[in-house]
Amino acid sequence: MSPSVVFDLLVAGLITGGLYALVALGLNLQYGLMRVLNVAHGEFLMVGGYLTYTLHTAWGVNPLLTVLVTGPAAFAAGLGLHRLLYARMLRAGESPEHFASQSLLLSFGLLFILQNGALLLWSSDLRGYSYLAEPLRFLGAVFPANRLLAAALALLVSIGFYVFLRTTLAGTAIRALMEDQEGAQLVGVDVRRVHARCFAAGLAMATVAGSLVSMLFELTPFIGLPYTVTALVVVILGGLGNMLGSVLAGLLLGLVETFSVQFATFDLRVIVSYTVLTLVLLVRPSGLLGR
Repeated sequence: MSPSVVFDLLVAGLITGGLYALVALGLNLQYGLMRVLNVAHGEFLMVGGYLTYTLHTAWGVNPLLTVLVTGPAAFAAGLGLHRLLYARMLRAGESPEHFASQSLLLSFGLLFILQNGALLLWSSDLRGYSYLAEPLRFLGAVFPANRLLAAALALLVSIGFYVFLRTTLAGTAIRALMEDQEGAQLVGVDVRRVHARCFAAGLAMATVAGSLVSMLFELTPFIGLPYTVTALVVVILGGLGNMLGSVLAGLLLGLVETFSVQFATFDLRVIVSYTVLTLVLLVRPSGLLGR
């Protein structure tokens, strides 16, 4: 294999992995902190893609600028959903296991509501648009400009959120809750407020990722679930509650899938991904950077 082909595969894998990392960060934030296994996480990605599609095709808004709409809108919707659904369960003081099972059932309901809402609004037809599809040549390899731009923005958001967690007081409160919820409460952390904001931030990340995905692929109301499954693989692979682990695991999974498609058929991509997950968990049951 020539060096140019290897370089092409490396960049393509990092592009895919950057999107995986952004989607997984939001799920890890919800699952690692609140123990909310939100199986509707990918549906918010789907909604973000459709919102960007509508804003771009109907009103001519630049797809990149739509993240300034989709992200805040998803954050506000997340606060509302948390207040309506999850805050009541938190006030009930149920055990973590009972809360996790109830939240799982709620997220299944959200999944079907969002899927069927998208079917009513946009139908089951494929929807898409062309944006920055011009090829860019670098070191003998050719990359679509929109893929490079989407991956760069996804990695920028992911790294920015990690820096926020490590350097700000609010980020310290989130990390404290992930480590020891009772201890965090003793030092004055408002658990309900942090839970609400983290849940909303997770939805916002998924929605922004959907806006970026709409620049690359056609949309259907059923694209969300595969991204949810991939995000869950990344979360487990990187370590539950570990944000840097999610970023590294997302990039690793993107590289593994890209090289597996090159050397085998596309159908083996999922098998290879789960094989890597199994091997990593055999060596490190808590994930790459889990504790």
